[in-house]
Amino acid sequence: MEHSGGRRRPTIKDVAAVAGVSRGTVSRVLNGGHWVSPEALTAVQAAIRSTGYAANRHARSLVTGRANSVAFLLTEPTQLLFEDPNFSVLLRGAADALAKRDMPLLLMVAGTAEERRRVTDYVTAGHVDGVLLISSHAEDPVVASLLREQVPVVACGTPLGYEGKVGYVAADDIAGAREMVRHLRDTGRRHIATITGPLDTPGGVQRLQGYRDELGADYDEGLVAHGDYSRLGGQRAMAELLAARPEIDGVFVASDLMAAGALATLATHDRRVPEDVAVGGFDDSWLAATLVPALTTMRQPFERISSEMVRVLGEVINGEQPATVILPTTLVRRDST
Repeated sequence: MEHSGGRRRPTIKDVAAVAGVSRGTVSRVLNGGHWVSPEALTAVQAAIRSTGYAANRHARSLVTGRANSVAFLLTEPTQLLFEDPNFSVLLRGAADALAKRDMPLLLMVAGTAEERRRVTDYVTAGHVDGVLLISSHAEDPVVASLLREQVPVVACGTPLGYEGKVGYVAADDIAGAREMVRHLRDTGRRHIATITGPLDTPGGVQRLQGYRDELGADYDEGLVAHGDYSRLGGQRAMAELLAARPEIDGVFVASDLMAAGALATLATHDRRVPEDVAVGGFDDSWLAATLVPALTTMRQPFERISSEMVRVLGEVINGEQPATVILPTTLVRRDST
């Protein structure tokens, strides 16, 4: 290691050779160790000490091009961030998972065309290393822009139109919907309606598919009403169903927030729950247990979803192929069925 008559400065290559890892792994350790296994981290730190390697932090950041932060991107109207309890749980889970890697999380909301433009400009300028896409719609222009600029992205739920291009972590919406409809049938309900989420979202499409699959030959298009994942949307959809099909004795609602709206409408129409109409939701957000009656629902493992999203995004940032993770849901029985 001689240089100009003296000992040359050790390089990343030297550290990698001593540690028995790739130069990329050494670079990740030097850049904060965010996406490195504990074993590799220990080996690299020991190699740095034994070789006497020293790096200039500013120069390192210029070389790696890393921003050391991740965006939590919600492509919904701003009010849903505060109204829908699922988003806060996912946000907290993602922030906790990133905190273990000593990385900050940037919250971004892009519910309008102008907001989407600003967010896309900011992200593609290199201010974050990757994006956790928390809500996505079919053929989402934000996703197209991020992919075009080669920004690492991982979605919450199936990214409709981008399967195979974007990694994602999702609850098993189809199986969960089927189990809820099966539960409603097991309670003796024979005229089971559904209130869907938006049909350009994975939950809207796949929970409707599960409902339809479980009913089979008994599926009736007239028992389907469409909502928008809001409480008001659930109220309106339930009113439409009661006006069109007063014989309804059960309803599967594709989110707890819409189910809260459905319960309010049933109360104003003097329909007892569950005696006259059984109601099942989807999510098991904190809201479900506080409703009157308490809501039977399908639990999504939100903490696991957010931590898995962070893990998969780390892999994509490090150049690995996008992965798909499907997690099971659980039926939580309460007083509404």
